[in-house]
Amino acid sequence: MKVFSWRTLACGLLILCGLLSATPNILPPSASQSLPQWYTDNTLSLGLDLQGGSHLLLQADLSEVPDQAQLRQDVMAASLEVVRRRLNETGLVEPLVARQGDDAILVQMPGVADPREVRELLGTTAKMTFHWVLMGGEAVAEMTLPTVEGDQYYRLDKAVALEGKHIRDAQLAFNPQTGAAVVNFTLDTDGGREFARMTADNIGRPLAIVLDGRVLMAPVIRSVIAGGSGEISGDFTPQEAGKLALLLRAGALPVPLEVVEERSVGPDLGRDAINMGLTTGLIGFVLVVAFMLVVYRGRGLIACLGLAVNLVLMLGVLSLFRATLTLPGIAGIILTLGMAVDANILINERIREESRRGRSAAMAVKEGFSRAYATILDSNLTTLIAVSLLFLMGSGPVKGFAITIGIGLVTSLFTAITLTRLLTEWQIRGRERQPIRWGGSGWLDRLSARVPNVMKGRVVGLIASAVLSLAAVTLYLQPGLKYGIDFTGGTLVEVSAPGLAAESLRSVLPQQASLQEMGVDGHYLVRLPVAAEPAITAEQMEQLKQTIQEQSPAASFPRTELVGPKVSGDFSDLSILAVLLAGSGVLAYLWWRFESHFALAATLTIALDLTKTIGFFVLAGVEFNLTAVAALLALIGYSVNDKVVVFDRVRESLRATPDKPLLTLLNESIAATLTRTVYTSVTTLLALLPMALAGGTAVASFAQPMLLGVVIGTSSSVFIAAPLLYWLAQRRACRGEAQLRLTTEEIRRELAQMP
Repeated sequence: MKVFSWRTLACGLLILCGLLSATPNILPPSASQSLPQWYTDNTLSLGLDLQGGSHLLLQADLSEVPDQAQLRQDVMAASLEVVRRRLNETGLVEPLVARQGDDAILVQMPGVADPREVRELLGTTAKMTFHWVLMGGEAVAEMTLPTVEGDQYYRLDKAVALEGKHIRDAQLAFNPQTGAAVVNFTLDTDGGREFARMTADNIGRPLAIVLDGRVLMAPVIRSVIAGGSGEISGDFTPQEAGKLALLLRAGALPVPLEVVEERSVGPDLGRDAINMGLTTGLIGFVLVVAFMLVVYRGRGLIACLGLAVNLVLMLGVLSLFRATLTLPGIAGIILTLGMAVDANILINERIREESRRGRSAAMAVKEGFSRAYATILDSNLTTLIAVSLLFLMGSGPVKGFAITIGIGLVTSLFTAITLTRLLTEWQIRGRERQPIRWGGSGWLDRLSARVPNVMKGRVVGLIASAVLSLAAVTLYLQPGLKYGIDFTGGTLVEVSAPGLAAESLRSVLPQQASLQEMGVDGHYLVRLPVAAEPAITAEQMEQLKQTIQEQSPAASFPRTELVGPKVSGDFSDLSILAVLLAGSGVLAYLWWRFESHFALAATLTIALDLTKTIGFFVLAGVEFNLTAVAALLALIGYSVNDKVVVFDRVRESLRATPDKPLLTLLNESIAATLTRTVYTSVTTLLALLPMALAGGTAVASFAQPMLLGVVIGTSSSVFIAAPLLYWLAQRRACRGEAQLRLTTEEIRRELAQMP
């Protein structure tokens, strides 16, 4: 009883810590003011797709930088710092600036719905230099540069008279005589000394101020400029002069940066996404709880309590790490709600099985948990393999999905093996020697007891699966998937223009643009294919917005996306690699935990499951984007989870009755796990169903394929994986190999029996 008390205390403390960690997310502002800041800051932050904002991916042009890793690292570090300084100068609220890959910089700006000015600001190199204007036939290396307006050219000495890096400060000002906007700049000590010397030696000579290869102005030096300051004048508007001053203060970029990906979400769309996630998640939770109460009654109440605690712990851990919650992350939480019940179902079914054998309540609980542990661990680890690859190779919101799934699996594992066991032991206290009475799902028990010999139809099942997969591959080849711009590149603009007819909008769109009505009056998706240069694509987006607003001045653009050709190509490569690595990781783990034929049977079945799901994408016309890749990897995890449960029972039966005919053993194993298989599938479907029906286009590429994937993954465990395992086991037997390796205990018994 003392051990039980200590376990209760430890479990209670962990749950309390999780609750305290999650609480700041729901505290009203009045309560937060009276608490320490370190505690109230322990909250989830919302991703750009939920709070609105813009995301830019800038690629550095390193073609002029020598191919030396140390040198390129320095160039990227300097570029990162300049970008950060420029954004800080604009006054944006907490912009995120981070390195991505070897040659790119990620910029996220909450609340910035139109990043046009920021894009121009970050895409300007702002390399400023001073050059002497050539007046006659000076014997120097020369260059010819245009003015900013492009209406005049100057012959300049190619040698730099003074570097722009010496500019210490620059501010917008107004000329007192003319009132024109100018930029006053101040040089550092070395720059001021050099500027005084060079002006003293060149009185009467024009000095050109050059910014990014264009001459801003070329004033004639009338006297010595010894104060270390100067003025840049021109035909500037106040906004242009202010931007130039900002660029000079922040410094020049060491290499040009080019926008290769841009995504923007308006605040209204973000609020709608939050409301959708909360509503569908709550409905899914209620449906799962209702189902568990119906099929398990009192025992179902324990599972529901564990589910609620699991949700609290998940939010607590996410808050502890101040994770960013995205729309796919909400989808991950909803999916986890359905999958988290699996461990409770496994435990319940094992306890029920032990009770049928006549064991007392205490022994049934002990044996049930003991036999379920290995299966729970194997099924969760195989799912984590697929999810971890999604985290390592995904980006942005998709990575948020992987984080929530991964944390949800860990917390559900904790609640299943600690909280559920404690509550179960508490439930049977005083009745340890009596049998446990079960109720609520007798019809499924009777069905399990009369499961036909499904292995008799193994050939038909394999042929049917192969035909469906072949048909899916044919559909993939022709007509093919409906790829999103994540993979094709291009521009996507969501248009909200009430009263604007589709015909009117289509008439003003470029010929290469495609128009899709979204089911709401005046709500459209406009797509433009990728252009030869990403910069042209950005211009296309602005021109498209302007054209639409000429037709409908009240038009708004809740969401815009721009993906360059290089980025889309990288997404394609990473997606294929992630799926292949996930399959290889699952194969390696099952090979280690089971046997080679178990691993191969599971991997081949998963491959067949994936092809059928891809066929669904084609038939249903669901867009294949990065969220769809997340669905495929989640499906790998779910499908292998289901197969591990069946295979674990097969392995257990092989150890207990190695002489039993394999066909009989496989059929009995399927019958023994049928209840768990059906229940887990139903809970996952119930959790996903509201999101699939009411989630809208934002999560359609995840929720709808997952619904079909759950059905396919569940049925393939019975009709495909088991027949494949039988076929591979027969080949193994023909080679004279054992079906299972001997455990340490079995080896010890064999040695003890030797003479």
